[in-house]
Amino acid sequence: MKDIRRAVVTGASSGIGTATVRALAADGWTVVALARRTERLEALAEEVNAAESRPAVSWEECDVTDEASTQAAVERVLAGGPVKALVNCAGAALGKDPVATASLDDWRAMYELNVLGTLRITQKLLPALKESAGTVLVISSTAGIEPYEGGAGYCASKFAERVMARVLRLEQIGEPVRVVDISPGMVHTEEFSVHRFRGDQAKADAVYAGVPDPLKAEDIAECVRWALDQPDTVDIDSIVVRPRAEGSYTKVHRER
Repeated sequence: MKDIRRAVVTGASSGIGTATVRALAADGWTVVALARRTERLEALAEEVNAAESRPAVSWEECDVTDEASTQAAVERVLAGGPVKALVNCAGAALGKDPVATASLDDWRAMYELNVLGTLRITQKLLPALKESAGTVLVISSTAGIEPYEGGAGYCASKFAERVMARVLRLEQIGEPVRVVDISPGMVHTEEFSVHRFRGDQAKADAVYAGVPDPLKAEDIAECVRWALDQPDTVDIDSIVVRPRAEGSYTKVHRER
């Protein structure tokens, strides 16, 4: 089934998810974009289909934290044909509070989305991906590699997501499926930090202040495109990607 180039992208209504939809469509893939915000998905599909002069992108409403929503979306996706790749972009950070005072609700919400949401849709699409010799790709984070103060909840969820991808890779050895983890460092998108700080634009802007050329969503999308474009027998186990100005979360060059 090497000629299949149909991908499912979660979290497609913004940031890395949106950029990934565009990049894969430009590379000849047919993409099913999943997210909760259907008006954004509809606009994205119209934009990309016009640019590509073909029906490159379709969309389905899907909340990966909700069992019924995810099951319904997967059924509609599979009714449309085989799937060659699942790109798990849905994720978020909430707050930056110390462990002593962090919100249990924030931790719970991050775990539900970043870990259980990824698990839920991966489980549902894994049989179809094995049939097509396909790929499960997870967008995790360098927060899942190196913890930092104020980030315990987000880091814990991303550690768990990375471990899930790694264990799935081990468990599927001998099966016709690849498992890829991409761990971005500092990526400047329109919503991530604003959402983390609950709409506080000043706090969001401070994250990137003075940093020359933080990564863009398109940089991560290109990593996704490249990893998926390798032969089916080549598994890019892990990619860690940061802007040149970032050595680690706590070592970032900022211009004054």
